[in-house]
Amino acid sequence: MSLLNKNLFLVKEHIGLFKASNNFDIFDPEDGTPLMECREPNLFWLTKLLRFTDAKRFTPFDIQIRTVSGERMVRVVRGLSLLLSKVEVRDANNELVGYFSQKLFSIGGRFDVLDKEENVICTLEGTWMAWNFYFKQGDTTLAHVTKKWKGLGAEMFTSADNYVLEINPEVPQNSDIRKLILAAVMCIDMVLKE
Repeated sequence: MSLLNKNLFLVKEHIGLFKASNNFDIFDPEDGTPLMECREPNLFWLTKLLRFTDAKRFTPFDIQIRTVSGERMVRVVRGLSLLLSKVEVRDANNELVGYFSQKLFSIGGRFDVLDKEENVICTLEGTWMAWNFYFKQGDTTLAHVTKKWKGLGAEMFTSADNYVLEINPEVPQNSDIRKLILAAVMCIDMVLKE
């Protein structure tokens, strides 16, 4: 079974005083088992420098989501962003899976999740201050991201940059939608919060 077919993930950001890259670990929140690692391995020196300034929110990123054994599952890429972000999501073979497109003038943060033909699959909406985000497809909630969790994972929460992703079990197994949802969680933190 692919790790992406799980429905519950704890995303924990690495904390550091002087860190330029965005690094996360993904755990099973029910038993604390490490599942995946998210790293930014190829940061250009100028990008690193800009990450310590107010220009941080405009900098490009290239996040690799891998199994703990090192197998790449998803890649999240954004170039330089001056106004609104458009983020590419690629699979293990570097094939395009889809995009995220940030909405102008959204309160609390919102972006569309698009397939590779740029058709809207769902919309991510919520409030970054309360850290409640929903992936909505019409009236159906495909997934929910929150900071509130009452399971074993609650013991792992040490900062404001850890959260739980819960995917609706009705989202098809081995679907590109699951890759897009997981990748979007990284975008919530880097695009909306920064």
